Amino acid sequence: MNEKKKLLILSFSPIFRDARVLKQVKLFASRYELYTCGYGVAPDGVAEHFQIPDHAIHWRYDNFSIVTHQYERAYWSNAAVREGQRLLAGHVFDVIVADDFDTVPLALSLQPRYGVHSDLHEYAPLEKEQLRRWRWFIAPFRSWVCRRYVTKAQSWSTVAEGIAQKYQQEFGFRPEVVTNASPYMDLHPTAVHSPIRLVHHGVAHPDRKLDLLARAVHESALDCTVDFYLVPTDRAVVQAIEEIGNHDKRVRVHGPLPTSDIVRTLNDYDCGIYSLPPVSFNNRYALPNKFFDFVQARLGVLIGPSPEMAHDVEKYACGAIAFDFSQAAFTQLLDSVTSAQVRSWKQAAHEAAYELSAENQIQGWERAVAALCGEEL
Repeated sequence: MNEKKKLLILSFSPIFRDARVLKQVKLFASRYELYTCGYGVAPDGVAEHFQIPDHAIHWRYDNFSIVTHQYERAYWSNAAVREGQRLLAGHVFDVIVADDFDTVPLALSLQPRYGVHSDLHEYAPLEKEQLRRWRWFIAPFRSWVCRRYVTKAQSWSTVAEGIAQKYQQEFGFRPEVVTNASPYMDLHPTAVHSPIRLVHHGVAHPDRKLDLLARAVHESALDCTVDFYLVPTDRAVVQAIEEIGNHDKRVRVHGPLPTSDIVRTLNDYDCGIYSLPPVSFNNRYALPNKFFDFVQARLGVLIGPSPEMAHDVEKYACGAIAFDFSQAAFTQLLDSVTSAQVRSWKQAAHEAAYELSAENQIQGWERAVAALCGEEL
């Protein structure tokens, strides 16, 4: 019987609650002798976990080295990188899955026998491009990491097609797309409610203009309600929606849902509603978890014209797209909605649920690692 190959998942995140990385852990735990390195306690199913201490902050680099473009020094003096070197010294792995751009140089330095797979969670050089200081100092450093190291990985994946194209245009490698899809849920569409029940869940962030969606409902002639389940990251965002709800009982605000309850709770609604104005490259090409939560909950999907989400809405005929990201566009969209359309969208989401599930999407990682190891699936 052949011994299992040793695979390390390397992530500068608390892996035990990082949804994307946990999918990798679950995928590889039975096939490989699995190790993890990251913050926090060990996730279930691993042979050994190398825990980076919380005080070793991965995003903090020496300012002088960054400003003077001494990027090698900036990277290798980073506290998380140094802790990773210390923890992993003397260990030999067959394959390393390096999560996000900043783990790739460390992964390559460990010289795994069959290579490094780089899973890029977004387009790293433009993560916070709306901030001038970030554009001046951090973006060039991240571009250097991608050019100097990420290009030397043996294979790559990322979360959306537009981001994959950008990596190919700028750095010459083409990641496979493995979306942030939600796990498959064995659910069925509920009957369309009267009034039609709309829902949004997620973080209350100013960039998302959630009050715009609430005002769109307030101004719409559609017989509907909207419930917001919000992580109150920015209290002002929550208060703005609550103020609208004080004048229109169709608009309601709730606290966040436990992750394990999200999809089953959403299943009793009719349409998920979401707008993500393109204030940055990564926002423009976002294909977020909540889109897939809506599909697994068998809801119609009402969105702004974000190209990645719009592509899937059109491909699977599971919702409708506003003409832009304004309140007027969403009000017009809502005014056009009929119960018959919602019924059709919910059924279309049901039919697409497996294809758009995590179980289907993560096969991209499985294929990549098997190819590095010379294995057949």
